Amino acid sequence: MTPPYFKTSGHLLVCQHVNCKARGSDLLYKAVWNALDARKLAYFKTGGSVRLTESGCLGACSYGPVMCVYRQREGRLEEGWYAATDFPLAMVVAQAAHDGTDLPEDRKYGP
Repeated sequence: MTPPYFKTSGHLLVCQHVNCKARGSDLLYKAVWNALDARKLAYFKTGGSVRLTESGCLGACSYGPVMCVYRQREGRLEEGWYAATDFPLAMVVAQAAHDGTDLPEDRKYGP
């Protein structure tokens, strides 16, 4: 039997490399995971569509925790890279990914 396919509206990656972990990225990942699950935003929940993954280095080691998000929007790939990510910012990004609204500009860097 093939497992069911769950549509995702965004994929969040939270860096778990040494510098980001020293700044709390492991706790951030766990908190975001629990919140996505509780709010039924996680891709495997009914109505949820946000995927969350632990990541290797995302390249802004001095400004961690670093998080990025990828999603399809208006027929193109959109990405957002965030430095000094805290729980409130991560949840705003996750909600925007789920809702298909504009990603926040706060602490955004890169492409």
